[in-house]
Amino acid sequence: MGRRVALLTAAIVIAAIGTTLVYLYAKQANDRAIAEARPVDVLVANTLIPAGTSAEQILRDNSVEVQQIPEQSVAKGAIGDIQGVADQVAINPIFPGQQILKQLFGETAGAVTGINIPKGLLAASFSFGDTARVAGFVNAGSDVAVFLTSPAASNDEQPTTRLLLPKVKILAVGATTITPPADPTQANPEAPPRATMTIAVTQKQLETLVFAQTQGELYLGLLNDASIVRPDQGTNADNLFD
Repeated sequence: MGRRVALLTAAIVIAAIGTTLVYLYAKQANDRAIAEARPVDVLVANTLIPAGTSAEQILRDNSVEVQQIPEQSVAKGAIGDIQGVADQVAINPIFPGQQILKQLFGETAGAVTGINIPKGLLAASFSFGDTARVAGFVNAGSDVAVFLTSPAASNDEQPTTRLLLPKVKILAVGATTITPPADPTQANPEAPPRATMTIAVTQKQLETLVFAQTQGELYLGLLNDASIVRPDQGTNADNLFD
């Protein structure tokens, strides 16, 4: 009886040792495979990034994450730091799971080739000053309301600011530029920066915007899901304090 117990115990010990050796061998093989693959840190999109989105906005929205990818699987031009495309915008949509490539970015929104225009709408571009575009917080994908401040049409009227379009979608944002001075020999330190916004609009909305910009100053209001805007009489000197 004692001999049988001893044999059984020995068998269990041998089996345990064998299992441990197999595990250690497999782990070492796996570690060697990982080491030989030479993993590289690469930025990968974790959400859809529309064309025209700036590198700054991508970083602010946490639209990318760093993943370790075997060197042989890293796409040409892949980057591991968003600073590699600083001050640039995506020139094509970047899809979830796609590696972030340097060649997917350009200096301005004018380089955008994959702009996604909603079905039935048009894309049109307008220039806005820094404050009129919410100090740069309006980005590709933003919904905005458009307001117009128009001068008095007659001596009996007042210059008026009122809602022009309650909601339009921003498709792309161009590079920020400084308005040059009227006299090139003079500095213009207080000139407000401007940027071109590409907007998705209907034909009627485009006609409205094109005409409106000849009549006064356009101003954007950034919307969220809870924003409420509606047409009204507008605001002028006669009703400013009503």
